[in-house]
Amino acid sequence: MYEVLLHADAQKVYVDADKALAKKIARCLQHLEQSPRIHPNIKALKGNYAGYYRYRIGDYRVIYTVDDDLVQVFVITIVHRSEAYEPG
Repeated sequence: MYEVLLHADAQKVYVDADKALAKKIARCLQHLEQSPRIHPNIKALKGNYAGYYRYRIGDYRVIYTVDDDLVQVFVITIVHRSEAYEPG
């Protein structure tokens, strides 16, 4: 089982989210604890984002990395899809 850690920005989005979105994010985080690479909503990213994964929650994206040595998933951001892949 993986330990899921949230960056401060991701934590703020999670805490400030409306009830429905917060419930979906919680379900996502539970799934990442069990299997951070296998799910229909998970996709390994390419190009500038190689090494990162995304979990799709409707119009939102959870962007994260997986460290198998430490058995951790680090959620970098939770963001609307229109802002998810912008450079910088």
